[in-house]
Amino acid sequence: MKKFWYTAAFCLICFTVGTNSVFAQRRVTIKLASLVPENTPWGAALNQMAAEWSAATNGEVSLVIYHNGIAGSEADVLRKLKMNQIQAAILTTFGLNTITPGIMTLSAPFLIRDNTELDLVLNDLKPALERQINEKGFYFLAWSKVGWVKFFSKAPVFTPADLKRQKLGTSETEPALMDAFKAMGYQMVPVAMNQALVYLNGGMIDAVYLSPTSVGGLQIFGMAKNMASINIAPFLGGIVMNQTAYRAIPDKYKPELLRITKKLETDLDSSIQKLEADVIETMRQYGLVINQLTPAQEQLWYDDVNRIVPSLFGTTLDRTIYGRIETILKNHRSARR
Repeated sequence: MKKFWYTAAFCLICFTVGTNSVFAQRRVTIKLASLVPENTPWGAALNQMAAEWSAATNGEVSLVIYHNGIAGSEADVLRKLKMNQIQAAILTTFGLNTITPGIMTLSAPFLIRDNTELDLVLNDLKPALERQINEKGFYFLAWSKVGWVKFFSKAPVFTPADLKRQKLGTSETEPALMDAFKAMGYQMVPVAMNQALVYLNGGMIDAVYLSPTSVGGLQIFGMAKNMASINIAPFLGGIVMNQTAYRAIPDKYKPELLRITKKLETDLDSSIQKLEADVIETMRQYGLVINQLTPAQEQLWYDDVNRIVPSLFGTTLDRTIYGRIETILKNHRSARR
């Protein structure tokens, strides 16, 4: 009889330990790195996404957000993703381009010119681009349109000649875009963007190209008081997860988690556009001058970049993707006439 109770107790312990192990294995923690400040629509949306993921999985999938770039630069984040030290991240087109060369073509200067064109291009190219990323050991979750890159300068800029007389600061992490402008004859100066105001104040640069939200946050418009109205390129980002983490999520939860993430993509689109408009208006009230280009002046920029585009294929730009975008936009622009 005593042997029976020993055996029963042993089985109960094994069952309890086994059950606890199963529950422990089912709990998945996804650490997501973001370079974006938490006190932005992006930061708020990520926090909401984390809460909704937890609710949708009864706490079995926990999303922990590392805001404000505390996980390091994009290069650091990509390395940590591959080593599974973090499991997901928001990457710009520059980071995504590191995974699958060609994505940078979406941000080719003066190719895509407004939000309508950007929507048309993304709707066509997203499936193929996401598939390419997924084939490289990642899983693509959502896109983000973060605004438009524009010129901010000390002296007014209306034409390429106006800007070529000024020293143009460029992010040290964006060599592809720097090479494109250098090929067009601009005086390029690599700058850590958090030091741009110091460089402007010291006369080491005269202009930068950044999104208005970045310029507002860094207070760059205090020195570079002119903004050219023309859109240089869309500033894009995306949320990716490594395949190891994606496979760890129970299959029954994946459709709902992806739905939540895609909803974030849609919701952010309108809020980011409003944020950018609000930031520009606030800077205007504090002295920013918006230099409104004429159609003829805009065409000078388009002609200037078209002159050097062929030399960028195979290095900065992907010929096939560029051609596909050109076809989409040519058809769209012809229909508008």
